[in-house]
Amino acid sequence: MEQSAVEFLVKEICKLTGISISINEPCIEQAKEMEKQQIMNAYQQGFNNAYFNNPLYKEQYYKETFRNK
Repeated sequence: MEQSAVEFLVKEICKLTGISISINEPCIEQAKEMEKQQIMNAYQQGFNNAYFNNPLYKEQYYKETFRNK
């Protein structure tokens, strides 16, 4: 199973700072859930774009989804 970006970041922060952070901390769990939702939304958007023949380039999707907030 792949490591999520959130899990990777927590482990790297722990290594760099020497601070022990549990992967089960509420804020880490919330970040992992947000990441999961983002992945599922991106997958669904890709499916919708293919089904309705409405190509959206990955950079365009990223900018529209995450940079306009």
